Order: sequence, then C-alpha cells, then structure tokens
Amino acid sequence: MRDPQPAAGSPRKVLLDCDPGIDDALAIAFACGHPGLDLRAVTTVAGNVGLAQVTANALSVLEFAGHPDVPLAAGSAAPLLRPHVDARDVHGDFGLGQARLPPAQGRPVDADATDLIIDTIGASPGEITLVATGPLTNIALAVLRQPELVSQVADFVIMGGSATRGNTTPAAEFNIATDPEAAAVVFGAGWQVTMVGLDATLQVRADERVRERLAGLGRLASDLLLPALGGYRGEDDKTPRQLIPAVLARGMGSGPAVHDVCALALVAEPGLFGCQPARVEVETAGRWTAGMTVTDFGAGAGERNALVATSIEVPGFWDAVIAAWARVPPAQPAG
Repeated sequence: MRDPQPAAGSPRKVLLDCDPGIDDALAIAFACGHPGLDLRAVTTVAGNVGLAQVTANALSVLEFAGHPDVPLAAGSAAPLLRPHVDARDVHGDFGLGQARLPPAQGRPVDADATDLIIDTIGASPGEITLVATGPLTNIALAVLRQPELVSQVADFVIMGGSATRGNTTPAAEFNIATDPEAAAVVFGAGWQVTMVGLDATLQVRADERVRERLAGLGRLASDLLLPALGGYRGEDDKTPRQLIPAVLARGMGSGPAVHDVCALALVAEPGLFGCQPARVEVETAGRWTAGMTVTDFGAGAGERNALVATSIEVPGFWDAVIAAWARVPPAQPAG
C-alpha cells in the first residue's frame, strides 16, 4: 500500500465507512463535490447515533448532494465486545444538529456493510481508498473475514485517535474509545493506517469567518451546512484543554471542528497535510486509558504501522473544502 498521493488524471476512488453525525454528513457532501474524489460506496456503523439513524442520515445526505446512486450498506449496530455508546449530546438526537433533510427515497442495498466493503475493494484491487470516519467495527469485521483486504486497498485513512489527548476521555478519542477492540484489530492488521486524529482536526474550525463564506452556497448551506454546524452541542467543551493553545495560536479561534472532512481532504488534497510515520497501538485493557492510541514517533522503520497527521495548512484547507461544497449540485426543493 502506498502513501497517499495527489490525484493525477482520474479521481481517487473512495469507499467511505461512516456514522453520520454532523461532520460525517459534511464529509459526504465534500466527497460529492470534490473533483479529485470518486465516491464508489458508503457503509454505515453505529456511532454518533444508532445504526438506523446514521443509515437514514447517510442516504438523505447522498440524495441531497445529488448522488442518490451511490450504493450504501448498513453495518454493525454495536461494537465487537462492548455496548454501544453514542454521541447524541454532541450531534443531537437525529445526528445532524439542527439540520432536517427530506427523508431519502432510496434504500440500502441488500447486503451487509462487510460484504460491500469486501466486494467493492476486491473487484478493483489496488484502486480503492478506504476511508473510515466512525468506529472501526465494520473494518475490523471485514479484515477478520477477508485478511487479504489489507493488500487490496490503495490506501486506508481514518478519522480517529490522537497522539496526545482524547475528547471522550482524557486519553481517548470518540471513534477509537467506542470500539477499542475493533481499532486494535485494524491497527494490527498489517497495513499502513493513515491516522487523521485530533492533533490535526482541531486545527481547522468552522469559525464565524468560515460560516460567513458558506452563506453563498444556496440550499446546501442553508439546509445542511449551517444548521448542522450550528447544532454542534458542547463541541468546544469536548476539546482537550491541552490542545487549545495550539489551535488558537493558528488564529482559528473557536467554533466546531469538522473532524471527518479532514480525512477525505487528506485523500483529495494531501499537500495540505503534514504526516509523520509512527507505531500506533490501541489500549484495550486500561482502566483509565481504554481507547487510547499510544503513538511512538521514534519507532524504527520495521515497526511503523501508521502515518499520523500532525499539521494542516488551514487557509488552503478551507479554500479546498468550500470549493468542493460549492460544486455540489443544487438540491431540488421537496415536492
């Protein structure tokens, strides 16, 4: 598997595993609009809200963003070994903050998410970039069932983890803390995981200046982007205090972070990101540290299993993201 590279000629083919969720919804819209991405399939996993709701949200966003034909499959309703813990306190009861999109007309395909992941990647070996922006349950199940998957993907990128501090606990970020056993399987599967964690995602926030730029994007902004961002509950309160000075030093102020957009932006615009090779291990047994992504930047070449995003060129990031959202086909008013 190669390091993420800029799209040359044809767009990068992407399979997105997600749990919409406000930032997942914004990531789907980004994937629908960026010319360097070709969204081939979407799978859902219980995370920010329950499986039925994240699946309904993903379908609605795809239709709203003009991509109703992208196949979507629902996956795991719970972590491998633990009960499901959601993030309704952040994303709202319906998962999209204050946004209320029309119910989708389409339905999931007649397959499990694991089937769709294995079949889509297996049909185009070396061509599909797998991006995961929710708990890693579906990915772990796919790898356990089909170990050769790790050699068939073009790249594997996640939004999750942190080399420093967490946002769900002092040690752990939400996506990893929700299913640390799955994350341990994924990081130990023998491929390179590009980890876009809190160290990077907290550097880009949808502050007042960003939201002012969104106002000209029509119904995508008025019906999805702005009410979703405005509905983040307590997002600033969940920011690790140890990371706030670094964020403010970059002049981004306050506002919700668009975590999951960052993972897809790295695939589409890798030149905007600084990444460092490392060894990442997931803590599963710690009383206080379950879900911690223990990151060793000093690991030798033969021990490294990850690229860890550590920096983002913030103005360029927002230019690319807003340009992609501006290319999303205008949504048609509900009939």
